[in-house]
Amino acid sequence: MTPFTEKTINVLKQIPAGKVMTYGQVAALAGNPRGARQVVRILHSMSKNHHLPWHRVINAKGEIGLTDEEGRFTQREKLMAEGVETNAQGKVDLTIYRYCPVRFEEKNEDQLY
Repeated sequence: MTPFTEKTINVLKQIPAGKVMTYGQVAALAGNPRGARQVVRILHSMSKNHHLPWHRVINAKGEIGLTDEEGRFTQREKLMAEGVETNAQGKVDLTIYRYCPVRFEEKNEDQLY
């Protein structure tokens, strides 16, 4: 597993229920601001084995990025069960629900606060 993958998994596991992050946010916190597509691949291939909260990651517009109807429905339902409201199209208000962790450089860089 690459260091970026390990850091990505760590970031993903720290997204609290009722909050979301964008693929780009996760990538930047994991050390690669241009790695949003890598985050997508990590979520797709490792969510089940690592128990990742895949449903808490959305695109930069606040939209559910899944294209298949069942996946979109499932993600929207999981978010709503955690109190994240969406509009009819499944869009999340990032000004309300975006999780913005603070990183303290003096601490372990893999630990977010």
